[in-house]
Amino acid sequence: MIRYGGEKLCGGRPYVVLSVAMSLDGYIDDASPDRLLLSDAEDFERIDGVRAQMDAILVGASTLRRDNPGLLVKHRGRQDSRAIMGMPFQPTKVTITASGDLDPGLRFFYEPGAKLIYTTDEGAVRLERHARLAEVVSLGPEIDLRAMLDDLGRRDVIRLMVEGGTSVHTAFLAADLADELHIAVAPILVGDPAAPRFVHPAEFPGGPTRRLRLAEVGQVGDMAVMIHRRAEPDHHFLRRAIELAHRCPPSDTAFSVGAVIVADGAEIATGYSRETDAKVHAEEAALNKLDPKDRRLERATLYSTLEPCSKRGTADRLPCTDRILEAGIRRVVIAWREPATFVENCVGVEKLREHGVEVVELSDLAEAAMEMNRHLKLS
Repeated sequence: MIRYGGEKLCGGRPYVVLSVAMSLDGYIDDASPDRLLLSDAEDFERIDGVRAQMDAILVGASTLRRDNPGLLVKHRGRQDSRAIMGMPFQPTKVTITASGDLDPGLRFFYEPGAKLIYTTDEGAVRLERHARLAEVVSLGPEIDLRAMLDDLGRRDVIRLMVEGGTSVHTAFLAADLADELHIAVAPILVGDPAAPRFVHPAEFPGGPTRRLRLAEVGQVGDMAVMIHRRAEPDHHFLRRAIELAHRCPPSDTAFSVGAVIVADGAEIATGYSRETDAKVHAEEAALNKLDPKDRRLERATLYSTLEPCSKRGTADRLPCTDRILEAGIRRVVIAWREPATFVENCVGVEKLREHGVEVVELSDLAEAAMEMNRHLKLS
């Protein structure tokens, strides 16, 4: 169980940080058989510090085969700091392979730390001989990155660092699953068309019209280091809540709703309607997974596809607005207001605002949030 500051972390999909070093002309290596070291000593030290903050580090199988990395936090002081915070000395090592073609002699298997291999049903058969070296998880007939992240979240992985290579970075960005990009640019030119670049051509969400937010820029050694984050975190996490709503068991007498609680840029809990019983609401299901005294709730945002309820049909359950207020959550983001289909005059938004909670309505996502409720007669 991974812990920070003695508090158990529960919840959803990890916060994903993509990390890459590239040349001025966008290459991450040259075409020679030897690895091109783009980072200098100072930048490698920076990377070690970032790794020390992570619960898991992921690279693709091609990177394992080509570079044979150890994926380690090397600085002993950082290892000790992790232990003081209740974390393992080393982050969990993660790789993805559709084929299951991995040499059991790779450093990945023998350096300290837990190991996870995500693969396909076919790859899992090939990896049976690796079972004593790493935990093998099949994602089905194909690699499903969302399913992988959901599984990592269930393992209490809160922050995931993705270190490549090209195909993996491309897949995360094309699927809109990267929350933060760390890009270190080396003052060299590679110029070899056969060498690998940061990403392959792909259909990236928003294309060239979508701009990320430049959060930090600085110099480390002779490298220029930039950190980009999502320009629209609210839309990202509300879309995540919409994904969760699709998991709801069907009902003709209640809405299908998803909820995500986010603190410090990462999911800390998720829920959806009827997740644990026939009457549980999405916000309620998410809050039930957290300690009511969890101090992160005071700086959290709750995302829900539907306005939180202001009254319940049963006296033994508090309305979700009351649960939100009791938890100390100060910000709520929703997609649409509750119609009068099942409850007359829902005033969840008004009640939250009366108590000083900021409520944001993203009406441009209302249509997507309503989609799984089309069979109901909305009024």
